[in-house]
Amino acid sequence: MVATLDQHAAWLAKSLGRTDYLPMRPDDAVALAEAGVVLNKYKGTHLFREGDVADACYIIEEGEVELYRARGSGRSVVSRIGPGAVVGDIAMFQERTYLSSARAVTGAIVLRIEHDRLVPLLLARPVLAMRWLVNGLSQLESTQQRIIRLMNRTVLEQVAGLLEDERDAFGEVLLSQATIAELLGASRQSVNEALSQLRSDGAIDTGYRRITVLDTETLSLVAAP
Repeated sequence: MVATLDQHAAWLAKSLGRTDYLPMRPDDAVALAEAGVVLNKYKGTHLFREGDVADACYIIEEGEVELYRARGSGRSVVSRIGPGAVVGDIAMFQERTYLSSARAVTGAIVLRIEHDRLVPLLLARPVLAMRWLVNGLSQLESTQQRIIRLMNRTVLEQVAGLLEDERDAFGEVLLSQATIAELLGASRQSVNEALSQLRSDGAIDTGYRRITVLDTETLSLVAAP
């Protein structure tokens, strides 16, 4: 079923930034939804590529998106983001090129908003502008917290913490060992050893590009010794 404008607006009102901070008025939410274009992205397709002119930003409504940078003949994963996250806005506001590529790792629904539509809207609607700012600061805080958690921790502890963060409501983590290694800046061998230890402890089960968290208590104890 294709969502209506009002449904997209309602989703934005409850998902963009902190919902307990400056509640978004219905007309603000509708104006934001009207400013963008809803895109259905298939798995493996790009929202944008590193080096492209940053003329728009994207709000993730459904699915997951991977941010990565080119590295030689391969690529290095920077992060994975999901519903409620905004990507591309910093480069867009600075009128620069995108510093990384954004690729859907699942089917995804995103709202694409061009620079020339968004900037006048934020200038005219201070509540919406503050919600946008708080959303960006929240994403920055999450990144900083992850960096702090990774400092002075073993690879085993880092892997356990990442699995805690990335598991869905069913305990599934759709990350390959290679992606985990890239996200943590660790070797694939050390990540493989950490996953084997967690599996032996009964905290997880593993399959092809899939990890299932079986024991959240054990995982938490390993992640926060």
